[in-house]
Amino acid sequence: QVQLVESGGGLVQGGGSLRLSCAASGMPLSNHAMGWFRQAPGKEREFVAAISWSIYRTVYADSVKVRFTISRDNAKNTVSLQMNNLKSEDTAVYYCAAGAFSLVARLGSPNFYDYWGQGTQVTVSS
Repeated sequence: QVQLVESGGGLVQGGGSLRLSCAASGMPLSNHAMGWFRQAPGKEREFVAAISWSIYRTVYADSVKVRFTISRDNAKNTVSLQMNNLKSEDTAVYYCAAGAFSLVARLGSPNFYDYWGQGTQVTVSS
């Protein structure tokens, strides 16, 4: 059974940092694109960042560029999201997702991801 489990969420003051991690079991992440999405109350789920499996290409939403960094460790079967200079608008539930595709153009669309975690809450106080 495939499972993605996020951790690292919490409450942080504006300008602070958090590091989210996603651990996979039941499948190797090495041949999956990995993405982070988020959903704020009353809003639709939106793309945050993703990393391909073949060439480790990274893609970011404009709102988090420079501040967030996605990385993967295939040996540990994990993917991480380093979030710096957090803002109140970053408050959301953050979801990790895995997809068995290689096209970089698909990284930003949730429709191509096959597996999702349960999410971890990130709250940024102003």
